Amino acid sequence: MSTAPAPQVWPTLRARDARALIDFYVSAFGFTESVVYAGDDGVIHHAELGWPPGGGIMLGQEREDTSGRAWSLAPGTFGGYAVTRDAAHTDEVFARAVAAGATPLAEPYDTEYGSHDAAVLDPEGNHWQFGTYPGHPVTG
Repeated sequence: MSTAPAPQVWPTLRARDARALIDFYVSAFGFTESVVYAGDDGVIHHAELGWPPGGGIMLGQEREDTSGRAWSLAPGTFGGYAVTRDAAHTDEVFARAVAAGATPLAEPYDTEYGSHDAAVLDPEGNHWQFGTYPGHPVTG
């Protein structure tokens, strides 16, 4: 029996073509498809993709929302940072993403604070940065 992960932050985004973007994230970035809920018309209402080192994202198809829960995110307006296992993983994700059609923004580089990062735009224009910086420890 599996259990839900501990509480975490899961960024969300909307996609013009959710199925194509999910497939891109799995093949180019290395996310894993956890669950996809689609309507009878095939529109993806909710999908969860896991990031193997931890966390993940949620996304759905751009559509008119009649539920009263307003979604103000337009496709192509998302930006995210995914922590990689190490510098080689950053380089691997960048190379695989560019080979799959992502637009390179910053080839792998070392930062002044010790991270090894790279950045791309996905096919819908979302900004993705991958790097080894895991964030500063939470206090308080």
